[in-house]
Amino acid sequence: MLANLQESNQLLERSIEEYSKVGMSEGDHVLPGLRVDALERLAERASFRGYKHRARDAYIKLSEIQPEVAGWRNLLGVQYLMSGQNSQARVVFEGVLARWENNGKALCHLGYISYSENRFEDAVDLLKRGIALDEDCHEGRVFNNLGDSLLKLNRRTEAYKYYQQGANEGLLLSAWQRSLYNAPNLRSSPWWEPKETGHYDYIHKLESKWRVILSEVMSILDQERGVFEPEDEGLTETGDWKQYTLYRRGRKVAKACERTPKTCQILDSMPDATACKRGQIKFSVMHPGTHVSPHCGPTNCRLRMHLGLIIPDNVRIRVGNETRSWREGKFIILDDSFEHEVWQEGSSIRVILIVDIWHPDLDEHQKRTLSPI
Repeated sequence: MLANLQESNQLLERSIEEYSKVGMSEGDHVLPGLRVDALERLAERASFRGYKHRARDAYIKLSEIQPEVAGWRNLLGVQYLMSGQNSQARVVFEGVLARWENNGKALCHLGYISYSENRFEDAVDLLKRGIALDEDCHEGRVFNNLGDSLLKLNRRTEAYKYYQQGANEGLLLSAWQRSLYNAPNLRSSPWWEPKETGHYDYIHKLESKWRVILSEVMSILDQERGVFEPEDEGLTETGDWKQYTLYRRGRKVAKACERTPKTCQILDSMPDATACKRGQIKFSVMHPGTHVSPHCGPTNCRLRMHLGLIIPDNVRIRVGNETRSWREGKFIILDDSFEHEVWQEGSSIRVILIVDIWHPDLDEHQKRTLSPI
């Protein structure tokens, strides 16, 4: 307890060692209840410290001592998930269900694994059963995974039923706005106008420099191979969508800005963009034939501005239930915590500059203390 309160790594590590001596020792000289208590505390503190292997070992031991307790095995599976070892986690959760077929937590965790593996039919079955059986499965992430799986299966009506249930239970901001890392009491709208952001003059300045920005991105487009990175969140259903990041989580990507010095110099005069720890600034290149599936960003703490640089005909973006397009040299501004979807049906590439800025309703203290995303 003292280690948690003082946030002292030294005391925390000392407590981990002491609990390990009691919990992981062999023999029957330690009372069973004391051993279980020590192992539970060891697992919690080791996980907090980032020692996932020690937390896993503690949960394995707990499962051996109390094989009738499904919770220890579920927590072991979670440790595997946190380590990115989904196949090992699957084995654990399947083992739980083999013995306790109606264990909601195991169903929901296994549903998440199926979702991450694009096994959407399995994910839907598992997540629906988990939600029905266990109130602890009622989390925003679970409703999002279930709704997203249903969307992938073109079962839209059913998807929005579960999104709405998540919103009704206060787990999602709304059926349309499904971000999970949120600040309270922020204005909420899918689309924004420049004057509403508090940065009208800066937006106008950026627009006036759009040809300079275009010239720099064109110079690196000639070196596209190995310079632009593919979108890596599994959002591209068809086509080719690449990005070139200049600022990430409030920090400049120095090597990227070396290739685009004028653009970064222009951007540096707007700290609400360059220091936005919950956003990015990046060039986005989308090739013809690309469809980006419906999705929501992670947080309501930012607005996302798109500066049109190369805009062919037949490209569009839907945010909420309204669809718009881009114009060269002009910004469109959206709240990407709302569901959005993109179609690129033009005859040439579409290039935009994406600039995330802090939501105008956040105060300076919030901007300083909100965790990066």
